[in-house]
Amino acid sequence: MLILKLIHLLAVLIWVGGMFFAYVILRPAAVEILQPPERLRLWNSVFRNFFRWVWAAVITLLLTGLVMIQMYGGMAHIGRYIHIMLTLGLGMMLIYGHVYFARYLPFKKHVVQENWKEAGALLGKIRQLVAINLGLGLLTVVVAMTGVMWG
Repeated sequence: MLILKLIHLLAVLIWVGGMFFAYVILRPAAVEILQPPERLRLWNSVFRNFFRWVWAAVITLLLTGLVMIQMYGGMAHIGRYIHIMLTLGLGMMLIYGHVYFARYLPFKKHVVQENWKEAGALLGKIRQLVAINLGLGLLTVVVAMTGVMWG
């Protein structure tokens, strides 16, 4: 069980930590230094690399989470905080799926075609959804920690 929890935690750190870095550190620096075409190319490269890790994290979180729930005896035998974590996590995964398929794939196409206006509009929508997912991710960590401490 300890190994599963550590793998689960590592996946959380990769996903939530990556969103925090991208949103709070990289985004302001890119806006400050780069012109829109270069900024959009940068984000295309960042997303291409980061989203590979997010897919791995999402699959890992889902599998390790469901296995641990099963090891505890199923949904009826886990704490309320785990139900909340699962709900928040599934919501984050749905948002991520929307970001990837409905926003990133068209964004990538527009960057390659140098349709900067369309790419910029999609990047703005991605930014908003990442902000929501970052908030949900941080809330999920708080729920996990307080749930563990208070039962």
